[in-house]
Amino acid sequence: MDVLPDADVEAVEAVDGVFLTQGAAGDETSIQRFVIDPGAEVPEHDHPHEQVGAITEGAITFVVDGEDRVVEAGDTYVIPGDEPHAARNDGDVPVVGYDIFSPPRTNPDWQE
Repeated sequence: MDVLPDADVEAVEAVDGVFLTQGAAGDETSIQRFVIDPGAEVPEHDHPHEQVGAITEGAITFVVDGEDRVVEAGDTYVIPGDEPHAARNDGDVPVVGYDIFSPPRTNPDWQE
């Protein structure tokens, strides 16, 4: 078993108001924590990884195929690999959540 202590990783501000923290990675999956400030947006992007996530605080609006999909605290979601998607925080509080990627996403663009 591998453990990656939270104190050993640092959040990266990938875009204005969007903070991502690379978590542990195994042979089949990896995890990342995100915090998205009110009013912040993640531009449309895609990646080959399937993305399964959970919102723990706040609510996020995903935009997929031009359609807004609101995901609230306690909700989970899945985004197929290669599906273009964007996200924004329309609320008054930060959105906090976790994404699990398969295959592992151990070197995402935002780390550069």
